[in-house]
Amino acid sequence: MRILAIDPGDTESGYCLMEGYKPISFQKANNEELLDWIGLNAPDLDVCVIEMVASYGMAVGKNVFDTCVWVGRFWEKARNAGCYRVELIYRMEEKMQICHDSKAKDTNIRQALIDRFAEFDKKNGKGTKQKPDWFYGFSKDVWMAYAVGVTFIEKEKESVLNR
Repeated sequence: MRILAIDPGDTESGYCLMEGYKPISFQKANNEELLDWIGLNAPDLDVCVIEMVASYGMAVGKNVFDTCVWVGRFWEKARNAGCYRVELIYRMEEKMQICHDSKAKDTNIRQALIDRFAEFDKKNGKGTKQKPDWFYGFSKDVWMAYAVGVTFIEKEKESVLNR
């Protein structure tokens, strides 16, 4: 299954193109550039998964609302460009799926992913240029985009098992 997972931001977003669990292409990109990329590649995707903003009763600023606009723009671009399955994943779902703890932070999610997927570099999961590991080249926003994709895959598996 070819998945585009996005961790949206107000001006830049992390994304990870995945073939199953395997990261194929990833980076932090300007939102306009990512929108163009989606337009060109949407027909080749099985699903586009975007992290959705949720309210927990705290005051938020302009950047949160701008991020919400981008979630909608990415969703619409993917659908209109030929990716007929677009899903939203909330951060709480990621925390519970990957760490089984609603209080998990980004560092906990990252470490859980390293523990699970890294083959030999159990400290940061990246390895070296000469000996790259599973997460070689990942940065902060890409980690969270990958977490969005992993959460989607595992929720899909659970859904199939519960049918």
